Amino acid sequence: MGKSAKPSRRLATEAIAHSKNLRVSPRKLNLVAGLIRGQKVGAALQQLNFSKKRIALDVKKCLQSAIANAENNQQLDIDLLVVKEAFVGVSLAMRRFHTRGRGKSAPVVKPFAHLTVVVAEQAKQAPAKTVKESA
Repeated sequence: MGKSAKPSRRLATEAIAHSKNLRVSPRKLNLVAGLIRGQKVGAALQQLNFSKKRIALDVKKCLQSAIANAENNQQLDIDLLVVKEAFVGVSLAMRRFHTRGRGKSAPVVKPFAHLTVVVAEQAKQAPAKTVKESA
C-alpha cells in the first residue's frame, strides 16, 4: 500500500500547465512571462503572437496547454480566463569550455529553465452603475 494522494492546493476555478527544461536562461524567460501576467488569455496570446523573442513560441504553447486543461479538466469558460500566475524556475545548466588562445580556456554555461502558467476563471462582473451629478 502506498500513501494516499495529497489534495490539490489549486482552486476548482484554476488550471495549470508546466513546461520543463526550456533552453533559455530564466532571466530572459521571466521577461516574456511578465508580458502575460494578469492579462486575459486572449490578450496574452495576442501579445505572444507578435513578440519578437524566440522563447515566446514556447510560452504560447504552455499557455494554450493551460487553457486546454481549464476547458477539458475543470470545464471552465474560456472567455472568462485570466493568467493568474506565470512563474519561472531554474533548471539545470550545461557547463562547457571554449578553447582560447595561448592554451587557455573559458567556461560557457548553457542554462535551462522551467515555466509554470496558472489560469483562473474570473467571476462575471456586473456593469458599474454611474452616479448622476446634480447641477
